[in-house]
Amino acid sequence: MRLRKVLLLVVAMVLVFAVAGCANNAETPDAGEQSAKDQFKGKIIGIDPGAGIMQATDVAVEQYELDYEVIEGSDATMAAALKQAIDTQEWVVVTGWTPHWKFARWDLKFLDDPKKAYGEAETINTIVRLGLKEDMPEVYEVCDNFKWDGKQIGAAMALAEEVGNDEEAARQWVEENQELVNSWLPDGYDAAQTTTTFDKGQVTLLYVEWACARAETHVMADVLHNIMGYKVDTLPVGAGAMYEGLAAGEGDAIFTAWLPITHADYMAAVKDKVEDLGPNFEDARIGLVVPSYVTIDSIEDLMK
Repeated sequence: MRLRKVLLLVVAMVLVFAVAGCANNAETPDAGEQSAKDQFKGKIIGIDPGAGIMQATDVAVEQYELDYEVIEGSDATMAAALKQAIDTQEWVVVTGWTPHWKFARWDLKFLDDPKKAYGEAETINTIVRLGLKEDMPEVYEVCDNFKWDGKQIGAAMALAEEVGNDEEAARQWVEENQELVNSWLPDGYDAAQTTTTFDKGQVTLLYVEWACARAETHVMADVLHNIMGYKVDTLPVGAGAMYEGLAAGEGDAIFTAWLPITHADYMAAVKDKVEDLGPNFEDARIGLVVPSYVTIDSIEDLMK
């Protein structure tokens, strides 16, 4: 009888361990046991192939010896991939920059870049065509005065995403930030007073389809049109075409020149044919961005 009880106890223990073992085998392996590359699926989600940040990413891949595929796309496809991953709490690494509305929407972080593949912090500059100062001194002056900080441009970008219409969002932002806008305006204008007479001339603003560029350009278009009385065209073009068009006199100003790295090649090609009015935004940055829940902190960790 005693022997039978012992045998039954042994069988029961074997069954318990067998069931536990089966259960463990059925579970998905802990993410912590996977390599960073596996969790990122070996991909870096990028944007337009001609963008400076993509060139810098090629440099980063080489310097850090990253065995990753860089996926080309657009700002919109990058943001969509980021949203999808965050919704499911998966790991994702994207090419990113500030200012950008995604930092207001999600909790993100830049990966440290000890090798400086993406360089130091940049500025966003205002560039105008040669001769603008003589042809349209008021336009030149407001372009030269235009400056804002991260909170201000962030609010403009977030409003544009919320409203879904760049022109309407710009008009609302200008109404809500009249003190700042007055610091840009030439004497004789008031941000609180709009005009219905648009006989000052034609101004053409060129920009790329980035969230920050759209916000900057449409805010300035609103100031020039609704307050100062100019007819304004806003033309979205590729980054290279933006600089080439300005140099050829096909546009009057751009407010989204990322220097000295992201748009370095474009600017070098036209530097003697345009005028750089200096930064309208300080401390812009490019690099690789991940959700804050990702447990690595450096580009060096991508291959761990």
